[in-house]
Amino acid sequence: MTPREALHTYFGYDDFRPLQSEIIDSVLAGRDTLALMPTGGGKSICFQVPTLVKGNADPEKRLCLVITPLIALMRDQVANLQARGIHAAAIYTGMSYDKQRVALDNCLYGPYHFLYCSPERLESEEFKKRLADLPIGLIAVDEAHCISEWGYDFRPSYLNIAAIRALLPDVPVLALTATATPETIDDIQAKLGFAEPNVLRKSFHRENLIYVVRRTDKKEEQVAHILSRVPGSAIVYVRNRKHAQELAEWLRVTGYGLRVDYYHAGLTTKERNERQEAWTRGDTRVIVATNAFGMGIDKPDVRLVIHYDLPSHLESYYQEAGRAGRDGKTAYAVLLYNETEDKAKLRKRAVDTYPPKEFVEQVYHKTMDFLQVGAGSGLGHRFALHIDQLCHVMKLPVIQTYSALHILTQAGYIEFEEEHETQPRVQIHVPRHQLGEYNLSFEQAELLDILMRSYTGIYTELQYVREADKDETHQLLVSLAQRGIITYIPRSIGCSLTMTNERQTEIYLSPAIFEERQERFISKLQAMLEYADQTQFCREQVLLSYFGEKNAVPCGHCDVCRELARITLQPM
Repeated sequence: MTPREALHTYFGYDDFRPLQSEIIDSVLAGRDTLALMPTGGGKSICFQVPTLVKGNADPEKRLCLVITPLIALMRDQVANLQARGIHAAAIYTGMSYDKQRVALDNCLYGPYHFLYCSPERLESEEFKKRLADLPIGLIAVDEAHCISEWGYDFRPSYLNIAAIRALLPDVPVLALTATATPETIDDIQAKLGFAEPNVLRKSFHRENLIYVVRRTDKKEEQVAHILSRVPGSAIVYVRNRKHAQELAEWLRVTGYGLRVDYYHAGLTTKERNERQEAWTRGDTRVIVATNAFGMGIDKPDVRLVIHYDLPSHLESYYQEAGRAGRDGKTAYAVLLYNETEDKAKLRKRAVDTYPPKEFVEQVYHKTMDFLQVGAGSGLGHRFALHIDQLCHVMKLPVIQTYSALHILTQAGYIEFEEEHETQPRVQIHVPRHQLGEYNLSFEQAELLDILMRSYTGIYTELQYVREADKDETHQLLVSLAQRGIITYIPRSIGCSLTMTNERQTEIYLSPAIFEERQERFISKLQAMLEYADQTQFCREQVLLSYFGEKNAVPCGHCDVCRELARITLQPM
């Protein structure tokens, strides 16, 4: 089977998009490959097609290990592949041990071609042992910029991928990302242990996307005005949750008749899924969201993306703006800019994101005291961490504390997960033959019977259970827990902290690394500010130059190009 035959047979397409064929040929040749493709460029085809081609030719190399940080994306891609008759599995936080074991057994013994997992999963020694036995022919690393300390979204868990390469020495890697500067490109290849440099890139030029910077000191009114002038589906990005909710409510009552909702990481998974699905269907026209919204969405007809606040870097701005116009039709990316206020906010953001080293050390020790972790202890322990409570008890500023915990994660002392959602868990304590002594209701007895049949380890340890999602089931579990029959930990959303080292009496933050990261962050803020501030050069040219495309021509339709053309055409 050729790549084009696989594309047609499994996905119904007659031909590849630009660059897809070259990437697939590189992967099939066994070369480590870094593919740079803009948002919506069809990245998944680049590992799905070669896996199917290779798997049909050699069953011992039929499986692709896909590493991605997005559980929603895993589920969507697995569902889409299964709908096409392609066997795929995913392992993610919240799955029971039994379900994980079944998924790995299916990949080992069944006709499976894809196994999705998060980079955090690669820390498990048991998981790594199982991987070594699987018929893996390709490792696909999505959002590959996360492995680079030069990137805008560095995640220490991505460094675990290098250890997987040692377990699978003859398996090539396909690294995929939508945004990377030249220094990030070099770092990705180094961190992933490429045998030789091999970068395939598609120009970041988007012919149909019109970039606009709108200067205004009345941003709410500008959002409403722009939405009234540009029909179709829209995203409005804001910096924080409170503002997402407030702006959505304001837009509902301005009289424009907008079907609008808000989205942020503080919502439950159910709420986030329902709001995203309503927007995808078109029931909701406008979604006001933090940057938690967007990664992995597949909606081609977005006509407008508005940034209410300046992002911290051009990488995220380009990626978020690029969610408009994936269908190739005209779309707009509008950045609202209040020079005085936005410059002040960016200066404060630099201070908040990189507080002094002494403050970071203080946060470490105060957090350990708050969690009651003694010196030399705690290794491997995981804690639910309520930041507001920590900051109140220990008298710490909230925003800088978040930043300090992320810095401590990058330094390797802890692993801090922001807005981690804990699935409901249950453990049964009363043996089946003794349940008759408890005068259970019919509903309670029936629920316990379902739990015992569905979760084989529920007597020995807490098990993740899906049944608790329903309100009536939740109430039954609460009543059983009150009687001591079970332990029930309901679903919750909050932060978590895992001790990756024993508590240290002193911590060391390398001045070079700390200051380098701080300077790099400030330089990215400055590049974002210069993009918004300047009115001399084509918007797209500025973006493309930032990503290493130095010979781009003016787009002709951004706000700067149109203004320059208007001035040129004016009579002398």
